Amino acid sequence: MEIQDLKNVGAQVRRDIVRQVHSSQSGHPGGSLGCTDMVVALYFREMKINENKNAEGFLQFVREGIGEDLFFLSNGHISPLFYSVLARRGYFPVSEMSTFRKINSRLQGHPATHEHLPGIRVASGSLGQGLSVACGAAYAKRLRKDDRFVYVMMGDGEQQEGQVWEAVQFAPHHKLDNLIAIIDWNGQQIDGPTEVVMNNLDLKAKYEAFGWDTVDLDNGNNMEHVVESLKQAKAKTGKGKPVVILMRTGMGYGVDYMMGTHKWHGAAPNDDQLLVALNQLPVTLGDY
Repeated sequence: MEIQDLKNVGAQVRRDIVRQVHSSQSGHPGGSLGCTDMVVALYFREMKINENKNAEGFLQFVREGIGEDLFFLSNGHISPLFYSVLARRGYFPVSEMSTFRKINSRLQGHPATHEHLPGIRVASGSLGQGLSVACGAAYAKRLRKDDRFVYVMMGDGEQQEGQVWEAVQFAPHHKLDNLIAIIDWNGQQIDGPTEVVMNNLDLKAKYEAFGWDTVDLDNGNNMEHVVESLKQAKAKTGKGKPVVILMRTGMGYGVDYMMGTHKWHGAAPNDDQLLVALNQLPVTLGDY
């Protein structure tokens, strides 16, 4: 997709996010809105995806991700974003978003695998685990001589988890240069600003000290900058080091009263707040 087309998808995805969370009166709109541009760019421009993903005869290849790029969402609480992008990309009906967090829905609060929702490869949201899973997938691709990439999204508050740093050490030791991690560095987490809860200090210096290549993305809510960061990251692959994109975003981006505060990490808008949000987010692809 061209940049303007990606922006149009992003605008619709943001509408989907606030509508899902409002409908169930539960969920996490803040981080979902902030990470929208990156996940849209991955699925609608950057990643090679098996377009026969639902065709009989391709099931084994699809299940194991052979010959296609893989994405793992470690900060699984931003599931409204993930579900919207997957639905808009054709993994399951767009109308299914109306079931978000409802009883017997496949669209649970955190992505789960037991309902076999297409596009969900691993249950996530127990923070700290996604990078380990991505390392395993990247290692498997190397053993298979599969030249595609593995992407993983993490939160900045998640960097406070010890398991993250075990995986950060594992990846360069095994020269997983087909692995691209993305950190949503928005400075907010459930209990407040990260610098107050537990300061991450200089993530760039930390990752480089562990043997990673880094890409600085100063504005992860600018689609041009997002696409350029992915181009830079891919240019660094294949050189013996994993790559991490340090993505600065604004929590709640696109809805003015949600922006820049941890208060919308896990809160749902009421009816009036929903209308305000929808008035700020244009309909581009059509609401579900």
